[in-house]
Amino acid sequence: MPIDLDKTDRKILAILQSDGRLTNQEVAERVNLSPSPCLRRIKRLEEAGVIRQYVALLAPEKIGLGLLAYVNVRLEKHSDTAPAGRARAGAASPRADFAISVANWPEVVACYAMTGEMDYLLRVHVEDMEHFSNFMMETLLRHPSVLDVKSSFALQRIKDTTALPLT
Repeated sequence: MPIDLDKTDRKILAILQSDGRLTNQEVAERVNLSPSPCLRRIKRLEEAGVIRQYVALLAPEKIGLGLLAYVNVRLEKHSDTAPAGRARAGAASPRADFAISVANWPEVVACYAMTGEMDYLLRVHVEDMEHFSNFMMETLLRHPSVLDVKSSFALQRIKDTTALPLT
């Protein structure tokens, strides 16, 4: 559930989205607050889950992950309630099983359940086409629930931001 954010909260969030390493003192100065009230606001935003975490954003190509692919995945069409025989065996639904598997694939940095023709959209960072081919053939296509995949490769980065729009 969204929380009420005033103009100062939004300024704080915009500043932290652009540079999460700033000290509380530096953030306070930029929003014209003293450090104590600024810190209270930041703590409130953290506790409310508005600020999820602080991270370092890496340049994929600088660490050998020069190929970015978006992969649409379609699963077998089973309901999420397993048939009686599978339920007795304790098997997870195809969707739940796929979600568990994706969480363990390091190449997949984002996975979204989608509307439309395909069920999931994966953002995949790999070293090169050989690495991508191995991931597809040895991991993704071997998953028992995967019926079809369609891949697209990023040719050029036009915009790539983690900052959310703050109106």
